[in-house]
Amino acid sequence: MKICRSLNDSGIPCSLKRVQRHMMKMELRSKMVKKYNHHTNKGVIPNDKENILNRDFKADTINQKWCTDITYIHVLKEGWTYLASVMDLCSRKIIGYAYGTSMTAELALEAVEKACLNTKNTEGIILHSDLGSQYTSHLFESYLFNAKIRHSFSRKGNPYDNACIESFHSVLKKEEIYLHTYQDSREARKAIFEYIESWYNRKRIHSAIDYMTPQQKEDIEVKKVA
Repeated sequence: MKICRSLNDSGIPCSLKRVQRHMMKMELRSKMVKKYNHHTNKGVIPNDKENILNRDFKADTINQKWCTDITYIHVLKEGWTYLASVMDLCSRKIIGYAYGTSMTAELALEAVEKACLNTKNTEGIILHSDLGSQYTSHLFESYLFNAKIRHSFSRKGNPYDNACIESFHSVLKKEEIYLHTYQDSREARKAIFEYIESWYNRKRIHSAIDYMTPQQKEDIEVKKVA
């Protein structure tokens, strides 16, 4: 569907069946991404935490609802490395990310700090994360408190509560990480940067935002408030 949409938007008229026929002739197959079952309910939240988002992944405008998570990326020389990402749920754009060799609160915070550079006022933004120690740390919570960002948490052991950022990391791995072997973190960092900035944010269309790219969606939202 996305290939068909992209071709038509590029001025090449075609139908979905025509695209499918050509893909079969060329022995091309789409990479399938796991679909999250949003109806699954399990896990609890500590009494001092709150699931503000509650799987409502729709946002009326940018800088209203964000989500964040950390994923693992393997490189040959250093072993496991880590990517912390922040997504705006209105545009589905990755607005902040940080990559490093240690899964720390500092890494998680760096990604959020970069996201905050894109908006003049962070007051009232909902940031959703899991209950990982990086996100419940005093360092991370203090930053959100001072920025007046509302912290929302997934239930324990329930990735479906943070499905959008989980989906992004899954797509990143299927379209980039699993297709390459990185010698070291420097090589992986360059590949991640190019994937997010050159492809995901600016060229990869999303059905959830009417087959626009995240950058196109953000540009439209910025014009609305200009």
